[in-house]
Amino acid sequence: MTLDITLMSELKQKLLEEKAHLEVELARLGKPTGVIGDYETTIEEIGTDPDENATEVEGYVDNLGVESNLEGQLKDVLAALKKMDQGTYGVCEKTGKEISVERLKAYPAARTAI
Repeated sequence: MTLDITLMSELKQKLLEEKAHLEVELARLGKPTGVIGDYETTIEEIGTDPDENATEVEGYVDNLGVESNLEGQLKDVLAALKKMDQGTYGVCEKTGKEISVERLKAYPAARTAI
């Protein structure tokens, strides 16, 4: 399977839009560490009362899981964009077989075939 130029352009645009969206969401939860695609969750300080501190910690713990998930998605998007540049996009990382066009249209950052 060779992806035609039009489809590759369409998929790249989707990936770039998803990258921008993920970066906005990650910036809402934390700050970049200097490593591409890596963010550090920040804790919202709402007060010094023990109940407020408990709420801060609870929010921080919740955000850690969300941040980790978003970072994983961002890394998949960045990997897909890199593969496009290298000419290896659309190949399953586990089997070496082509990923179906339908799967790539549904999830352009797919790393494996179903």
